[in-house]
Amino acid sequence: MGGQASHPEGVHVVVVGGGFGGVAAAQQLRSHGFSFTLIDMRDAFHHNVAALRAALQPGFAPRTFIPYAETFGENFVQGRVERVDPDRQMVVLQGGREIQYSHLILCTGTDGPFPGKFNTVASYHVAVQAYEDFIQQVQAADSVLVVGGGSTGVEMAAEIKTEYPDKKVLLIHSKAALADPDLLPCVRQQAKEVLLEKGVELLLGQKVSNLSELQLNVAQKNMIVSTDQGQTLTTDLIVCCTGLRVNTAAYASSLAGSMADNGALKVNQHLQVHGFSNIYAVGDCANVSEPKMAYHAGLHAAVAVSNISSSLSGKQLTSYHTGNITMLLAMGRDDGVGQFNGFKLPRFLVALGKSRDLLLWKSWREMKQQQPCTHTAPISEDQH
Repeated sequence: MGGQASHPEGVHVVVVGGGFGGVAAAQQLRSHGFSFTLIDMRDAFHHNVAALRAALQPGFAPRTFIPYAETFGENFVQGRVERVDPDRQMVVLQGGREIQYSHLILCTGTDGPFPGKFNTVASYHVAVQAYEDFIQQVQAADSVLVVGGGSTGVEMAAEIKTEYPDKKVLLIHSKAALADPDLLPCVRQQAKEVLLEKGVELLLGQKVSNLSELQLNVAQKNMIVSTDQGQTLTTDLIVCCTGLRVNTAAYASSLAGSMADNGALKVNQHLQVHGFSNIYAVGDCANVSEPKMAYHAGLHAAVAVSNISSSLSGKQLTSYHTGNITMLLAMGRDDGVGQFNGFKLPRFLVALGKSRDLLLWKSWREMKQQQPCTHTAPISEDQH
């Protein structure tokens, strides 16, 4: 860390949240020679791009959790941030511990239902076990209902049908078009075609009306599901892929005046939080009009760290600009759809680029650790 001497005394950057944006920020801070602390409630980074496959393929989950301490050592603190105190420049953890900052980067991300998200105070082993337990529920079900046809729901339905082709998979979505509205219409249509090719049944333009009364993620034979159009369905397992929300717990009490209606933090073009020159928001919790993606979080992190460095040396700050949308959807390990810089990609290219490994290699490389060699061959139905 020899570069630290070039920064003024008392500079200490605290990064709240160790998702894609937080890890990217921490790595950049380290390479700039900054003193920093990365805080997350878990002890391992979750590569949740691969969470859906970890929920279906036995032995896959250990590849999706990467321990923070091995990468960041004493710069990592496990804990839940209860609030930010901008007047005292402190981050307050559950239990009362306080960590002082000169600059703060908030990367609190979004929260949503398991298995797509795993935002729980938990150890590596508990997290991995949660995914292995979910696999048992999928294997016990003859039919699965996926609720929500955004990108996560589309990927989930495709993954289930790929790993367990004999199961009946039905996807219900309140809108007529599937996947992310930021995708080209032809890519969204292609996602629909791939699902139909795989044998996923689609129920579009309808909502589940009794979702709150139903048990999610637990196999139970012939659960009765009602839709708002008066249809009745039966299924053995319900997986919810809707309801992502910005994770505001760390800052809601103290930065309420800087929050947009959806809970994200209003930022200027330098990604500084409205009203604060030393607080930055990165990734899903920044109110930037673009899809919530790991790729964008990494770009935000680079801008935030560069601007902390520039502000200390009196240089001009960098602006963040949204570009053409690049988005890849893994449709099981053998197929995919997507676009690069606004142009539709051939399916085989998406399968090669994302679907086979779900970019796991990238996270292990960035964390400078060796990926464990776990057996992840698909297990056929008759082996259970």
